[in-house]
Amino acid sequence: MTTPGMAYLVDDDAALRDAIPWLLRSRGIPCRAWESAEAFLADYNDEMSGCLILDLRMSGMTGSELHERLLERGCAMPVIFLTGHGDVPLAVKALKRGAFDFIEKPFNDNELVDRVHEALQHEKNRRWQDGMKAAVMERLATLTEREREVMERILAGKLNKVIADELSIAMRTVEVHRAHIFEKMGVRSAVELAQRLSLLGPPGSR
Repeated sequence: MTTPGMAYLVDDDAALRDAIPWLLRSRGIPCRAWESAEAFLADYNDEMSGCLILDLRMSGMTGSELHERLLERGCAMPVIFLTGHGDVPLAVKALKRGAFDFIEKPFNDNELVDRVHEALQHEKNRRWQDGMKAAVMERLATLTEREREVMERILAGKLNKVIADELSIAMRTVEVHRAHIFEKMGVRSAVELAQRLSLLGPPGSR
């Protein structure tokens, strides 16, 4: 699997394909480069992780068209666009479609490196969040239907007695369900349970 620290450059300018990877590698960031969007798409796979640096205007498929193709394939890597003079409206449109940022040519070396570092940290955080969500979903799937009913009421702040009355079960049964829920979800309190589930978004999305 590719490390989250990789930068992927797609630019039809041979000089930039030499200069940018050299710059990034000199700052400790591994980088691979492609001469066209088509060539990158031929090599792209879902295991790639890091950030993309795309020239907005290229012969053949443009950087913005490549971005659209990648979004269609579920690619969530942050994208930094390299733009020439007059491309700002296109870059702003790309930002609205989820691009991470754009940098105008000629760019400052330190600015580019800083933005790549920020994009890679963003990707690292996203992957951590995705891993946490997957773990919570896996634990959630182990709950029985009754445990889910009890859990919803725990999250609503209801006392064991109230939960017992609403579900027509003994309070001792509620206590047993509560203990099982906490054990299965890997938490020690209702507050911790709520924090864990907040990773999944609103209740309706779980």
